[in-house]
Amino acid sequence: MSHAAIHTEQIHQARFTVQVSDLGKRFNREWIFRNLNYTFQAGQTYAITGANGSGKSTLLQVIWGQMPPSKGTVKYITEGVETTAESVFQRIAIATPYMDLIDEFTLQEQLDFHFKLRSPRYNLKTSEMIERMYLTAARDKYISNFSSGMRQRVKLALAFYTEADMVFLDEPGTNLDQRAFDWYLHELHQLPAHTTIFIASNQPAEYPASAHKIDIMQFK
Repeated sequence: MSHAAIHTEQIHQARFTVQVSDLGKRFNREWIFRNLNYTFQAGQTYAITGANGSGKSTLLQVIWGQMPPSKGTVKYITEGVETTAESVFQRIAIATPYMDLIDEFTLQEQLDFHFKLRSPRYNLKTSEMIERMYLTAARDKYISNFSSGMRQRVKLALAFYTEADMVFLDEPGTNLDQRAFDWYLHELHQLPAHTTIFIASNQPAEYPASAHKIDIMQFK
């Protein structure tokens, strides 16, 4: 095996621990959360709970590195070595209601575009992804013509089917009907055991009963 191949394999086997220390975020004079100290272990599921508008989404964005904290630190550690947020970002998959899809693309084009930039999980082909999403009839339909529930299913699928060690799901059940919600739960449970999963939700049905719960209201 070449050195490059070995390096690639090591990256794909990375197990990230995320350590947050004295973490806080505020907008103007209002603290969204503060004094959060926690170690998120690889292979665990974490439910970030709290009422609407309590800051769950903000906390996720700080943890995955999109938004800087107002105080404290976020450290990503693999095999005892701290690594940069930039290098970790390629090992993260995200699905949020506020994430944009490309309206001018068909479903097939959206998937093709995404997976030119990221590796697919399970070596799935895009045709297999579409079948697993139960959206075969919409393969050539423009995203602009998708219902809100179909859009949410595509966003979740991009997170589920992207090779990643950490998966962030913000209000994942948004706009899903019962069939789509059942699909979501099935795909959630199919993620490899080493995957660290963050779910921001105030709906217990959206995360496993075994999830470690963090009530953001305790850090106001």
